[in-house]
Amino acid sequence: MSGDERVDRLVRDADPGGLGGVGDLAGVKRALLEEIVSESGVEGGAGIARRRLRVRRFAGVVTAAAVLMSVVPASMVLRGQAEGGGVSPIVTPAEGVVFSPLVLAAAERNPRLLIDRPGWKVTDLSGFTEELGMIRFRRGERELEMNWFSAWVYTYRYSDRLADGPPKSVRVAGWPGDLFQNLNGDFTVLLRPHDDVVVEMSTSGNWSREDLDRVLADIVRVDARTWLAALPAEMVVPVGERAAKVLVDVPLPPGFDVAALEDIGVSDSYQFGVGVTSRVGCGWIAEWQRARASGDEAGVRRAADALRSSHGWRVLRDMDKAGDWPEVFWEYADEISAGTLRPSYVPGLGCQ
Repeated sequence: MSGDERVDRLVRDADPGGLGGVGDLAGVKRALLEEIVSESGVEGGAGIARRRLRVRRFAGVVTAAAVLMSVVPASMVLRGQAEGGGVSPIVTPAEGVVFSPLVLAAAERNPRLLIDRPGWKVTDLSGFTEELGMIRFRRGERELEMNWFSAWVYTYRYSDRLADGPPKSVRVAGWPGDLFQNLNGDFTVLLRPHDDVVVEMSTSGNWSREDLDRVLADIVRVDARTWLAALPAEMVVPVGERAAKVLVDVPLPPGFDVAALEDIGVSDSYQFGVGVTSRVGCGWIAEWQRARASGDEAGVRRAADALRSSHGWRVLRDMDKAGDWPEVFWEYADEISAGTLRPSYVPGLGCQ
């Protein structure tokens, strides 16, 4: 079974909804994460975690932390970035920028590592969770991805990496770690647990050991405000502004609270789209269930029509080029249109 097939099995068949949407999801979350990080093969644990984050958002398994962000215009936040979105030089936030306590607390839980060299750009960000997250940097054809996990994952990841051969000791931003190189020539740096977090860095593209050493020497650990301020504009635009663009052609279920989208927090455009459409889909499913239970046939049709229209929503059509979330969403929407719904929609769409 390939790495992708193994992930699809985990996310399509593993059904925390078997708990009926209630119960101790913390145990389910740990069990799934344990299986993910202990996987080996084509992608390894970090790659599998990355794909899983890209595929879908689980309620209680992979969710954005409850974070709020109140900022002045993004152009002020990003005035220190290099042309083209690069992350150099590292600067402190512009005067007047205010990050909420919840955003700062979420950032404090993350490793907050940045490449302090011109030309490197943050292209993807998933996470702000207690368990795992990912940030990807790109310069030209080279990428460096950082996945972070809870410290207990370290033993699994170290054992997996030993399949690539004996490690070499390295230090990154004063943080000790081990360097591995696989048969394809790609490098992995596994940093040892620090502040209850372990970080695994993986390269893709044409890297030499000298290239890697230079970049590792330029990685710095910064405070939470500096880390947030260094993210690309799309990730720090106020949530209301981002949501308005996503929802431009999306019918909203009764009682939908756009302001509540604030707790999706800081993420790349794909993950933000997942968060918003998840809330919309779950809202329409709840309305469909209510209407069926009360004999409201017009309400049933209205909810089914809204979900059927998701095949034309611009946000999902754009996201379909980059990941599997739209396909998952459309599966459940089509079930509603046919008058059925599997219980797995709860974890599958992140409903609560």
